[in-house]
Amino acid sequence: MARRCELTGKGPQAGNKVSHANNKTRTRFMPNLCQVSLMSDVMGLSYNMRISAIALKSVEHCGGLDAFIMKAKGELMSDKLRKLKRSISKKHEAQTARAA
Repeated sequence: MARRCELTGKGPQAGNKVSHANNKTRTRFMPNLCQVSLMSDVMGLSYNMRISAIALKSVEHCGGLDAFIMKAKGELMSDKLRKLKRSISKKHEAQTARAA
């Protein structure tokens, strides 16, 4: 399984650890991934995904999974979440058309 956030696309970064003696050692800085289950209000279902801790904080700040997915760029998300974004937008349009 790739070490990549499903919502934001954040992955490992390469860099150097620098010691006190200024020795440089190549390293990879991995994202802090969490296995979470988030609830979609429009769909009424919960979805399991691996997302970074900062993405989880951003989801809570935006007001939930649906609001975050509708704002996010599709090319950064995983295929599973792109399909979810399409289904959420279709269901949301159907609900607004029914209400009007």
